[in-house]
Amino acid sequence: MDDLQTLVNEIHQEIAARTERGKVADYIPPLAEVDPAHFGIAVTTVDGQEFVAGDADTPFSIQSVSKVFTLTLALGMVGDRLWNRVGREPSGTPFNSIVQLEREEGKPRNPFINAGAIAVADVLLAGHQPKETIGEIVQFVRFLAGDDSIVIDQRVARSETETGFRNVALAQFMRAFGKLDHPAEHVLGVYFHHCALAMTCRQLSRAGLFLAAGGYNPATGRSVVSRGRARRINALMLTCGHYDGSGDFAYRVGLPGKSGVGGGILVVAPGKASIAVWSPGLNENGNSLLGSQALEMLAQRTGWSIFGA
Repeated sequence: MDDLQTLVNEIHQEIAARTERGKVADYIPPLAEVDPAHFGIAVTTVDGQEFVAGDADTPFSIQSVSKVFTLTLALGMVGDRLWNRVGREPSGTPFNSIVQLEREEGKPRNPFINAGAIAVADVLLAGHQPKETIGEIVQFVRFLAGDDSIVIDQRVARSETETGFRNVALAQFMRAFGKLDHPAEHVLGVYFHHCALAMTCRQLSRAGLFLAAGGYNPATGRSVVSRGRARRINALMLTCGHYDGSGDFAYRVGLPGKSGVGGGILVVAPGKASIAVWSPGLNENGNSLLGSQALEMLAQRTGWSIFGA
């Protein structure tokens, strides 16, 4: 496994030398301030070894990567009844599109686009106040990562609440179609706060390890979800995890992944490892430009792919 550390170091060096770094998300003011020179990578294997390079211990806003964890929680609460509320198909449209939502009468195409994650937040609110639901999400992520230091970046959460007008429109639109059970502002409070979770690559790779290990956490030996449910979450990450760039990511990397506009990507190599990368500059689809390139290198050089060697 020393070879894996060498590989991670090589990828970091190659990425550091690249001049085209993409464009940081400027519609969330605190994200616009992040230096695009950052790059971190962490690989946590199912036998518990960690291989990191670059800014792997610098916290960043995980944004939509958090939707993997809220989806896991919602499936634990309501099981397959969740699919009455949200679909399982790729969207083929931008992550914050309202056009598709109108055509399909308020039922989001999948749980990883913004409207779908808002529907998931509505499910998580059942029987709770927003603060309680937010607290449960934070506790779940801390449990997965084995790290109680993980917190929500309140400045980012406040900024999203003040500027997330399109997400407000999506939520109110769904409410108008009778697709939300709770007031839109309560649902959005949960949504904005879980997107504002701040984590490092090391923490994120640990948190995703249960999806690489058939549903259990190798660090604790405790089951998180069934093997079948882990497989289905991975399937959704593969087909929907990069918005309308999901097909290209599957083609280039060949592994399930979930991106966020903070520049983070969580990737699962089933039976092998959980990988987290972070580079704040985004490509035209809102996915980390250099993060995607680093993951393509890693997949090619390790031979990790769900499609065979």
